Amino acid sequence: MNSNKFLSYSALLIALVISSCKIGKDYSRPSVAVPQNFEEQSFSDTSSIADIKWSTFFKDRFLQSLIDSALRYNNNLGIAVKRVEAAEQQLKQSKLLLLPQLNAQITGSYNRFSDNSLTGLNASQFGINAIENYNASLNLSWEIIAWGKLRRQKEAIAADYFQTYEATKAVQTRLVADVAQGYYNLLMLDQQLAIAKRNLQLNDSTLTLTTLLQQSGDVTSLAVEQAQARRQSTALLIPQLEQSIALQENALKLLTGRLPGSVERTTSGSVDGVATVVQVGLPAAVVSRRPDIRSSELALKAANARVGAAQANMYPSLSISSVGGVESFQVDNWFKTPASLFGIASGSVLQPIFRNRALRTQFEVAKIEREQAVLRFRESVLTAMTEVSNALVQNNKLALQAEIAGQQVQTLKRSISNANLLFKSDMANYLEVITAQTNALQAELNLVAVQRQQNGALVELYRALGGGWK
Repeated sequence: MNSNKFLSYSALLIALVISSCKIGKDYSRPSVAVPQNFEEQSFSDTSSIADIKWSTFFKDRFLQSLIDSALRYNNNLGIAVKRVEAAEQQLKQSKLLLLPQLNAQITGSYNRFSDNSLTGLNASQFGINAIENYNASLNLSWEIIAWGKLRRQKEAIAADYFQTYEATKAVQTRLVADVAQGYYNLLMLDQQLAIAKRNLQLNDSTLTLTTLLQQSGDVTSLAVEQAQARRQSTALLIPQLEQSIALQENALKLLTGRLPGSVERTTSGSVDGVATVVQVGLPAAVVSRRPDIRSSELALKAANARVGAAQANMYPSLSISSVGGVESFQVDNWFKTPASLFGIASGSVLQPIFRNRALRTQFEVAKIEREQAVLRFRESVLTAMTEVSNALVQNNKLALQAEIAGQQVQTLKRSISNANLLFKSDMANYLEVITAQTNALQAELNLVAVQRQQNGALVELYRALGGGWK
């Protein structure tokens, strides 16, 4: 081969390599609809409560301990972490995809010919009835004109790794929110139980007073029965609330990876450490902050890379291989050099022509899967915007509900006092007293429930904005 032909073949080889590297489109983020500002915001600011670490956002030491235990021992989060570790091993392997494969091989064979076979009859003329062969070699193979495919495969594996990493963060944000929601629900149940017990004592007093008035002939037995029924209704709440408390404690224990049992918590009845000033930032920041959105985008990036790899499978591939080592028909001469040395070098170009449309099908399916990934990414962004908007509405409206509910409790507490005084002076009947007590109890329970919803809405806003994984 003269120098001109060598240069021509080299130029053709380089062109093929360059063209193979361009197979498939590089990833670009698809357009998504994101508002400039959240409508529920009174002002726009780049700062957000989601940037606060969970250990700072939640100041209650008992809640901090529960979240810390959940992050350490929750089995679902542990499974997600193991997925990351498995993806990390795949990522390490992908870094070597462009390198050739090298294998070492040692073989030995002994072949005795049949004396009645054609081979045996021919070999016997030379005094041979068996052949031995011993081989030790290194086998090198390298697919050099498939870099476009291998590069896209490497890109897909890297995206898969980071996707599992972000998915683990998403599991953590949900876990932190679930633990906080369960803890605040437990505090609400504690407060409701205390309210029920306090009202039960009040019902006892009313029942005692009504019984004395019935004995003196001031009221009938119907008044006693009504007072007793009111007390029984309040008493029924206590085991119901105690049941709910036990179930909530077990649910929290499950989240923290522990066996069922009691949960240590504050006894003050008030929630400590949730933010009072709510800053949500800009909607565009939510897209880059929320790990579930980043996870869905990385899944899209991996799907895009697999389209390129599937397309590359339909193009020609050039492979070179070489084998070298020592070979001998006798063990004694196996490693004698240079007589036992051998070497083979070869190259091949493979162009798929007809494979029952398998390669085209793989390519078309990969494109469809990429389109699905685009839709999932856009859906994750839309879901995030909706969740933040819902949480903001809840925070705003629940604040008004809590204010009204608090005023209602104060009003009904005064009505109980007035009803008792009027009842004792025979200016109100027993039904008015019972009605006042019933309304007051329900109002107190409702106030605690609204306050619980406030805390829950703030936790949900924190999670919806992407907080909890730091």
